[in-house]
Amino acid sequence: MKTVFFGGEALKRVYTEETVDKISGLSDSRAVFADDIPSDTEAVFSTWGMKAYTEEQIKTLLPELKYIFYGAGTVQSFARPFLKNGVRVFSAWQANGVPVAEFTAAQIILCGKRYFDVFTGARGAPHGNYGLKVGVIGLGVIGKLVCKTLGQYKLDVYAYDKFLPDEVFGALGVKRAALEEIFSECDVISNHLANNPQTKGILNAALISRMKSDAYFINTGRGAQVDNDALYSALCESPLRTALLDVTYPEPLPPEHKLRMLKNVIISPHIAGSLGCEVSRMGEYMCEEFGRVLNGEPPLYEVTEEMLEVMA
Repeated sequence: MKTVFFGGEALKRVYTEETVDKISGLSDSRAVFADDIPSDTEAVFSTWGMKAYTEEQIKTLLPELKYIFYGAGTVQSFARPFLKNGVRVFSAWQANGVPVAEFTAAQIILCGKRYFDVFTGARGAPHGNYGLKVGVIGLGVIGKLVCKTLGQYKLDVYAYDKFLPDEVFGALGVKRAALEEIFSECDVISNHLANNPQTKGILNAALISRMKSDAYFINTGRGAQVDNDALYSALCESPLRTALLDVTYPEPLPPEHKLRMLKNVIISPHIAGSLGCEVSRMGEYMCEEFGRVLNGEPPLYEVTEEMLEVMA
């Protein structure tokens, strides 16, 4: 099978020599790195920087293409035309979710100790992590991983996801809750909603104004889901409230943005996702998925057009 590695500068970090050798063995031919996808290519392995093609370009330029294995997260920018042409798309979004969930869970536990008060100058009374009320907004891959990670602690976890049945909440050991309840009741609130037009600005003034006077708001999801004006007002109203923002809108925030002026806002430079050696996990996931597809086994990470409607 003609297999090509195609994409941005991160390719050789995502697909290590060991992973490339495994993929080549599965392909029965040496997989090559290319600046353009040859017309006889059957499988593409890519990552951040994957080029978008139109449906017509795919039909004309890539008539033999069967699979795209994307060693990164969201495929929203390029997947639809390929799917409409019958090209199967696979994404390592779950691999990228692992470090985000680890990062988020770590922040939540530190919030229970009010660790971040050391940096903001706030003097909230420490709650501790026994019985801490935590709200998880969105039970996609990352939200579920966060809940599973928090399961080792004695926390009261509330979760919101309008698409999932009650059985999922029960299996995760969390309480199903409305957004209003989460913002009113929880000591720590963590956003993991998918990024789509329906969720833009969904975390608005009506919700954010309900936050406890010393609550934490964590965002490792997407910045566009948060009403910045509402968040600013809530943080000004109570300096004991704290926002931990790994993502913002716009990103990065301009140096003069009003959220940057607040002591009770800590902004990290979008580091929750895969960094350094963590990115190679995504290449490994796609290599394993390639093996499953070739062996006729059920894939774990295939993306469909229907999934794109709710995925980040």
